[in-house]
Amino acid sequence: MKLFLLSIFHVLTLSKTPDSLDNKAKQIQFQKYVEGLANTPFMANGMIGVSIKSVTTNKVLVSYNTQKSLAPASTLKLISSATALSTLGENYTYATQLNYSGQIADSVLTGDIIIKGSGDPSLGSWRIEKQMDYKTLFDSWIQKVKALGIKEIKGRVFADASLFEENALPDTWIWTDMGNYYGAGAYGLNIHENLYYAVFKPSHYLGEATLVKTIPDLPYYQKNNKVLTDKPRTGDQVNIYSTPYQDILVMQGFVPAGDSFSVKGSIPDPALFAAYYLQKKLVENGIKVQDSPLSSLEVSKKKMVYQTPLQTMNIAVYTSPSLGELAKACNYQSINLYAEAFLKTFSVISSFGNSTKDAVKGLKQIWQSKGVNLTGFNIKDGSGLSPSNSITADNMTDILKVMYSEKSFKAFYESIPVVGESGTVAHLGKKSKAVGNVRAKSGSIEGVRAYAGYFTAQNGELMCFSFMLNKYNSDFGSATKELEKLMTMMVEL
Repeated sequence: MKLFLLSIFHVLTLSKTPDSLDNKAKQIQFQKYVEGLANTPFMANGMIGVSIKSVTTNKVLVSYNTQKSLAPASTLKLISSATALSTLGENYTYATQLNYSGQIADSVLTGDIIIKGSGDPSLGSWRIEKQMDYKTLFDSWIQKVKALGIKEIKGRVFADASLFEENALPDTWIWTDMGNYYGAGAYGLNIHENLYYAVFKPSHYLGEATLVKTIPDLPYYQKNNKVLTDKPRTGDQVNIYSTPYQDILVMQGFVPAGDSFSVKGSIPDPALFAAYYLQKKLVENGIKVQDSPLSSLEVSKKKMVYQTPLQTMNIAVYTSPSLGELAKACNYQSINLYAEAFLKTFSVISSFGNSTKDAVKGLKQIWQSKGVNLTGFNIKDGSGLSPSNSITADNMTDILKVMYSEKSFKAFYESIPVVGESGTVAHLGKKSKAVGNVRAKSGSIEGVRAYAGYFTAQNGELMCFSFMLNKYNSDFGSATKELEKLMTMMVEL
């Protein structure tokens, strides 16, 4: 009997190919490396979550702390863009309208010019090829107005951003993020990615730096400049403090000594800027405008009375690039505004509501209806900027796995940067087998580094993965290098 059992064991052992033994050994080696990393001084006070799965089978290659809720940082953009693509489709486009109310008689419009926002995060952006920037777009609109024979407007330019809730910023965003470019809120009307530049002229070391101008000009905001000059080549150390309901921009910190230095800020009310800029261009083109420009947010915060016209006539419609193209811009460049707009757009179109909170509830319902277990899933925004966001590694890989079966998967997959080649991961994994194989979205906020996406295993099978490091100690290592090592190891599985 003993000899028989030994023979069976010998046959079973011989039936395992060297490749299968090697693959199992590599999985064990990977798992042990992750466990070892979790017990180093680098992660002594933090936590690591790792999940690697096949997208076509129930195979789990590596699993470590996959049920622990961790901050995902910008890898959350994958979930926001996947939600928008799966519900709206890759060919969905935003349509921003230029309308007028009232009547035109004897070259006089007795009524308003109205910009009706669609939530398009890319309106007037310079980023996407063949898309008009805001100056070119508004010039084209001026020509459309002139073509109607209008020489005077007994009214104003009104910018309607009411598609999304007036509170454009998620509740849990940090005060120091909100006024800076990456903290731009998603409004019903966005323009130029809600970006402006504050241009400073440095003085002598530790002297006050003069605020020369903002580009574009924002004359209707008070600028409280407390920026000082630091040593040369010290970089941008400026925070800009503002919110959608403020009429003041507070600028504090340091710019380096030397030539003029610009800092990126977020326009507190992009709809108001759109109305102001269009009206300015109308006047420059000889068209008189009776009243001051106005936005829907201004109407609300100042408790003004503005009767939105029931009937309007269309002047022009600007159609955005496809959602597939916008998702690629979002994930390649990690643009918070785009991810927040995707989240709210899906929510409005799907009748969940027009606030971030409504959209988060709707997102959870969508993925739960597709069979995803969202235990441990607790998000507060669509971009990952909020430090209060938490998901599990399994949440991420389960959504990525389900996304594989969606009609828009190809567009989603192609929206994710390629390690060693493109986007925010262009410089990772150089000279390793990860280059050209791994598609990964990076994530980074204070104390958090993460990557998630897809790769092709050695047997040709498509896999999805999620790596999250929270509260690591950078005195004992580099989070980026550790995660880069995990990505180069996983392609060998």
